[in-house]
Amino acid sequence: MSNVVRLHKEAPSDEGVSIDTPSQDTQDTLTETVIDVVQDAEPRPVDPPEQKAPEGTWIAERQAYLADAPPVVPAALRRWDVFKATTRWTVSYYAHVTGFHTLRAPVYLARLLLRAPRGTGRLLVRWGKWVADTEARPVEAKAAASADIEAWLALSREHSRRVRPRRIASLAVATVTGITTAVAAFLVPGWTAAAALTAAALAGLNGKKNDRPLITRYVARNVMRRLDSTEVFDALAAIGIEGKKGKRGVEFASEVMRDGPGWRAEVDLPPGVEATAVLEKRAALAAAMRRPISTVWPEADRTAHPGRLVLWVAQRDPAKAGRKLWPLMRDGQADVYQPLPFGFDPRGNLVEMTLIYSNLLVGGIPGSGKTSCALAIVLGVALDPTAELWIYELKGSGDLDSVRPLCHRYVSGDEDEDLDAALAGLRSGIAEYQRRAKFIKSLPASEVPEGRKVTRALAEKYPEQQLGPRVIVIDEIQELFTDADRKEEAAALCTRLIKKGRAYGLILIMLTQNPDAPSLPTSVSSSVGTRLALAVLDWRANNNILGTGAYDRGLRATDISVDEQGTGILARGRDGVTVRAAFIKQTEAEDIAKRALALRTAAGTLSGQSVGEQVTELDVETVVDHLRAIWPDGVEAVHSHRLVDALARFRPDLYKPWLDMDAAGASTALSGALKPFRVATKQLTIRECCGGAKGVRWADVPAVEDGE
Repeated sequence: MSNVVRLHKEAPSDEGVSIDTPSQDTQDTLTETVIDVVQDAEPRPVDPPEQKAPEGTWIAERQAYLADAPPVVPAALRRWDVFKATTRWTVSYYAHVTGFHTLRAPVYLARLLLRAPRGTGRLLVRWGKWVADTEARPVEAKAAASADIEAWLALSREHSRRVRPRRIASLAVATVTGITTAVAAFLVPGWTAAAALTAAALAGLNGKKNDRPLITRYVARNVMRRLDSTEVFDALAAIGIEGKKGKRGVEFASEVMRDGPGWRAEVDLPPGVEATAVLEKRAALAAAMRRPISTVWPEADRTAHPGRLVLWVAQRDPAKAGRKLWPLMRDGQADVYQPLPFGFDPRGNLVEMTLIYSNLLVGGIPGSGKTSCALAIVLGVALDPTAELWIYELKGSGDLDSVRPLCHRYVSGDEDEDLDAALAGLRSGIAEYQRRAKFIKSLPASEVPEGRKVTRALAEKYPEQQLGPRVIVIDEIQELFTDADRKEEAAALCTRLIKKGRAYGLILIMLTQNPDAPSLPTSVSSSVGTRLALAVLDWRANNNILGTGAYDRGLRATDISVDEQGTGILARGRDGVTVRAAFIKQTEAEDIAKRALALRTAAGTLSGQSVGEQVTELDVETVVDHLRAIWPDGVEAVHSHRLVDALARFRPDLYKPWLDMDAAGASTALSGALKPFRVATKQLTIRECCGGAKGVRWADVPAVEDGE
């Protein structure tokens, strides 16, 4: 007996459930689900059995073939980039082998000539044994020893029949060869010498020694052994990643396969173990595998699940690999609105960097390759003729002098005037984003379908507005953040520009070789969208660049050696990739910059210092903006004399003269400066500070607005 339970999906209450007999009329199947409940039914498995063809049949064999069948078209022919890479590798390999042995051909000939006497002796001994038919001697001796006269006589006659023609032939060949050689030595001595040299070389082939090969063999010391499953299992077990007793352990999601210049293994870790547990022990994993740490690259596959580990092991040590050329080295043009070529990952794949609508922070200890990174970034921007470059190289070394002729503003040095110029450039960036914000705000929504931000289409539609990307590069920015008179303003300007300028095409690139907390304010580092950490010494510096918790997530620039110059962790958000910046020599940088200068000249986009103009950095910030920058968090009111002291430290060029006044005069000066903005100073009693005095309430300070 069975009952039919009909559940009405449209009914919100229990009234939607009714029990009817099977004979009752069935309602609309689009609004109900019918479940048959059979009494005393046998239990059924939850997972339905997999439908397979009977084993041993033709269909089963064909299905087994298709399950592991290789692709019809090889990978090298399906993708043009893979085909080019494979062809290039094959040609370069055989060209290298040919050139390698061609250059050493005289050495090989000398070795053959040195072995010629031994080879000639071996040939003469072999010839003498053939003429004397020595292989038959043991048989004759056995017949003589057994006193078998008939057998001995038969063998003797056979021996004479075989030896006589050989002696005659040998004597004839020797006579003809001797006469021919003597005559040729007088008539054609050159050909005779060449023939003798060739004969000696051929004889030398028979004089080889087993322990000393003729051909020089190249032994690649940085080529690693092939990766296999046993090594992966053992290495993971050695670092404590293995299944507990009675539970599932490490399982392979696919076979170990070739992946570029190395091998790739996809592993499902034991239940409850995340891939980050392996990332945290990368050094220990490499030690367990007995491989250089620069060849072992574990990463998590978040598209599968948190416990999926992708382990890539290089066939050759990437740290000792040859240089790969930057894609724009010889020709090409860049677009800042698109990803720019930057460097290569350990597999040799190109890694691109997106700058638009983002900002970049690069940090690492001295000697970690910051200059290589800066060149790859700046030259990429330079090859976009619509991008405006403002560079402040506060080390004064001239590492970026190659792009000086095409920069709108270029400053190199670490003097006070250079630091002031960098601050002025940041202020000008604030003014520029406010100008652009006003224009974008005035456009109808139909012209900004992707949001109110600068796009390539807008920049091309309104060329008179000059909406091209403005890229501000500050190298050694810690010089600003550690200067007592400038650090507060520098931090405030950078934070504001990072947060609000990115939507309007303003890009701030900061490079530092001192990524500690005092040299890198939290308000700045926490706001940057794209980060690149080169070699650092501890987890604090690592997290200062890559963000809080990066070290625990396995993004560890501490594992990078300072000898691996230009290598770092490139992160945007929570995920990161190991990348080595394309190495560009200074002479090559100059050639690229000349090409970029020609592009800008043809496009008519040169401006500022590049055309001999005096660059004036605009500063549209007011005393109200400065009050917002120095106002203590959570404080409702502050006395005027305290605000004057803070403003003088923040902008000494503007407010330091107020310190020469008495308290009343300084308070009056502040009141006069705030009056145009309708901010009044009032008598305030603040017991925590110093009683009653003139001051300002935070509620009276106007709120900031984009484009103000």
